[in-house]
Amino acid sequence: MPVCTYYFQATPNPPKTKNTSGEINGVTFETTSIKQFPLANLPLFIFLAFLAEILGTVGGFGSSLFFVPIASYFLDFQSVLGITALFHVSSNLSKIAFFRKGFDKKLIASIGIPAVAFVIVGAYFSKFIDVKILELSLSIFLIVVSLILLIFRNFELKPTLTNSIGGGVFSGLIAGLVGTGGSIRGMVLSAYNLRMEVFIATSAIIDLGIDASRSVVYFFNGYVHNGDLYLIPILLVVSVAGTFVGKKILTKVSERVFKVLVLILILATGVVTLTKMILS
Repeated sequence: MPVCTYYFQATPNPPKTKNTSGEINGVTFETTSIKQFPLANLPLFIFLAFLAEILGTVGGFGSSLFFVPIASYFLDFQSVLGITALFHVSSNLSKIAFFRKGFDKKLIASIGIPAVAFVIVGAYFSKFIDVKILELSLSIFLIVVSLILLIFRNFELKPTLTNSIGGGVFSGLIAGLVGTGGSIRGMVLSAYNLRMEVFIATSAIIDLGIDASRSVVYFFNGYVHNGDLYLIPILLVVSVAGTFVGKKILTKVSERVFKVLVLILILATGVVTLTKMILS
């Protein structure tokens, strides 16, 4: 019996969020719809993205730790990966502009090169893994990382080339698969006792390479949809404003105290995301 498939939106490998099937004149059909962004929730989405950018700047972990789970409430997970990568390109350019006083070239090479290589691997293989598994992996990742960093607050990696390369590989692979790996990169960079400006600028340059690379892979995976592209200029403004506010906060509040608060929020985000998956 012949089978034909219709998609409501023409994109390569479209993310499947709702399937219906039937039979007409002996032909079996299946329709797959793509979750569209609810315009009524746009102001809330912008506000939460703004908070994510502030917290990511001050905490030093990158805004994706918050942005990915937040955006997953509004979009299907594959679309979230595509939007996050594009958003972070502008986000990292903002950080480089605001914290341009210095960066560490050796760390950019030792962490950045393996991170870029393996984010491409992770982004490519993300299309072969069930979306629910990716979402579950993200929630567990957020919970485990936040608990480890909260419990072992004084733990520091040794500033070795092996740890730098390993951190780059792992952070890139995780970022490609679930959309965020900044916490791992942050742990590695912390081992080198960099000044705040150097830390943020170095992390942003590495992240820029990661996000630019996976954006290309996500595009060919079909995660970037024409209907969502209008969000990019909005998120560009959000990234600049959030980075600016985050920089101001860093001059007023103890970075260590604020980082603990950020970790608690990451833990809460992971728990809420996991609870949502269990209840659904």
